[in-house]
Amino acid sequence: MTLLADYYVPGLHVEDHAIKVPLDWSGHEPGRGFDGEALSLFYRVVTAPEHVHDELPLLIYLQGGPGGASPRPLNPTSDGWIAEAIRHFRVILPDQRGTGRSSRVDTHAMSRLADAGARVQADYLKRFLADSIVRDFEHLRRTEFGGASWVTLGQSYGGFLTLTYLSLYPQGITASFTCGGIPHVPADATEVYEHTFPRMATKTAQFYARYPQDVDRVAAVADRLPSVADLSSPSRQAAADVPRLPDGDPLTVERLQCLGSGFGMKPSFERVHWIFDEAFLDGDGSVSADSPLSDEFMASVMNATSSRPLYWPLQEFIYANGELDEPIRWAAQRVRDRHAEFSTGARPLTFTGEAMFPWMFEHEAALRPFRAAMDVLMEDTRFGVIYDEPQLARNEVPLEAAVYFDDMYVDSGLQLDTLSRVGNSHYWVTNEFEHDGNHGDRVFAHLYAEALDRGDLAALFRR
Repeated sequence: MTLLADYYVPGLHVEDHAIKVPLDWSGHEPGRGFDGEALSLFYRVVTAPEHVHDELPLLIYLQGGPGGASPRPLNPTSDGWIAEAIRHFRVILPDQRGTGRSSRVDTHAMSRLADAGARVQADYLKRFLADSIVRDFEHLRRTEFGGASWVTLGQSYGGFLTLTYLSLYPQGITASFTCGGIPHVPADATEVYEHTFPRMATKTAQFYARYPQDVDRVAAVADRLPSVADLSSPSRQAAADVPRLPDGDPLTVERLQCLGSGFGMKPSFERVHWIFDEAFLDGDGSVSADSPLSDEFMASVMNATSSRPLYWPLQEFIYANGELDEPIRWAAQRVRDRHAEFSTGARPLTFTGEAMFPWMFEHEAALRPFRAAMDVLMEDTRFGVIYDEPQLARNEVPLEAAVYFDDMYVDSGLQLDTLSRVGNSHYWVTNEFEHDGNHGDRVFAHLYAEALDRGDLAALFRR
């Protein structure tokens, strides 16, 4: 096990490690040698200081995303589940390939591949989906942890990875926990957005009900912004009055609507409310048709609507399982176009949630290098297999899922439908938490206690 660094943060002992994994897992088996291009897989092992030398069971954290690196804990309570987990486990925090310190993919990576063409870029991005991520983790388990089985904890997209892991390598897992992250199987991106766009509209209505003064403030900002369609006009695109964010990207109504992407978490209503509170520069900051938008507001919008480099490019392809009947073809945009309440001219303005749109890859500098690859991927029908439905049906690994009833991102009804067809699965349905409930200190503790009482973790204590 290659040790890069060994240190403490308050309340935690941390070890940094990295291993090599193949870019393309085709023809390779986790745990064995490989040839061809390699990537670095970075991971941390985190323990309570009093357990540094104890042989505790292993728990690997499957981060949300897609394109999400593992948490960088400030202390045991900065990400609430960690405090409970280190009481019982050595916790492994891997950065999924392409994220954090694991051969990060961003504009530089796409630009380096530009000369090779869009098809090469598209095939490269396909290597950063669930089938490859799970094989990386299984390779890590077999090579660096002596093949010892481990417990998985999946947050959001980490729950998608959990079902991939249970489909491909169930023998590597003692038990699994998921939080707000059971995908619908069979997977279908269009179906997902058909369920989530109405939830986005509901969340927007709840936001305005909580902060009714923001109806006028949001409208006043939106009224002075161009739409994406406006920017397609050469005269408007060149005009000096197109508002620009600090990074130079144009601020459009559609970009403003993306402020709703966090509405499925707390306290996102308050964060957005305070962003609009400082929108207008002049006087006491009340709505004014003549007041410029403040620099503080523009910076806040930029920061709140920017995202991790792989988050939007991979967003719809996490639903691609094997050979598709038809291409995805911008599923979120197609569904949005059927909902008039999301029009840029509608007032009150409706915010969008976790959904990507074609304009992002035209007007955002951080995403522009991905555009050619996206056009190819949106017409593609061949992807890696991420779910084995017969295997999931006969699954014997205990699976304990937290299902958030009002989840804006992962529909609870679809989650329960999938769980009804996964063997040895159990679930806790609650409306007490939003999608990020696991970042508090109660959700994982509850799931762990439920599994412990049921005897699902008995194998951990026979070692």
